[in-house]
Amino acid sequence: MIATKNLSYSYPGGESFVFPDIECKGEELLLVLGKSGVGKTTLLHLLGGLITTSKGEIQIGNQIIQQLSGKKMDTFRGKNIGIIFQNNHFVQALNVIENLELAQTLAGNAVNRKMIMELLERLHIGHKTHSEIYHLSQGERQRVAIARAMVNHPAVILADEPTSALDDNNTFEVVNLLHEQARQVGSALIIVTHDTRLKEIIPNQIILH
Repeated sequence: MIATKNLSYSYPGGESFVFPDIECKGEELLLVLGKSGVGKTTLLHLLGGLITTSKGEIQIGNQIIQQLSGKKMDTFRGKNIGIIFQNNHFVQALNVIENLELAQTLAGNAVNRKMIMELLERLHIGHKTHSEIYHLSQGERQRVAIARAMVNHPAVILADEPTSALDDNNTFEVVNLLHEQARQVGSALIIVTHDTRLKEIIPNQIILH
């Protein structure tokens, strides 16, 4: 579960954003839609604990994340927040399963190779387990990014523009895949995007202006 209250953020000497309150429970899907410049990326970074709010609070599970700082926030994020960035970065020297094992280790969790294998199979890339990242197609990399976001069974998964470069068929497939896998691990799923096609398939939505 993730919920926000009276959330705002001001850049030093620059723009200020005030965001509507958000609530997304485990296994639910929320669409946050808005044009460029309305604060979508800022909101995603706030929800992910990557930047600190100017005002308001963000609650994930029973934790108000503003009460955490530094290493404690990093540890909490690793265990409780999965982020799928628009441009995903992997450790190129590691293969697929090693990147996912690294995500478990950085979160302070024991490596669970059996669970990783099951996750990759559900995402239909089990045959790529030992492939180097640079040998994967763009679609395969996106599925590895989804796996990495879910590997620690986080309370919330944040997806940044996951469909912006996809045609209609692949757009709907990726949204269904994301939601299905989030339900599998009991995570709240928030998709942050400018892709208006998703309005037609995700009824639970917030529009940023």
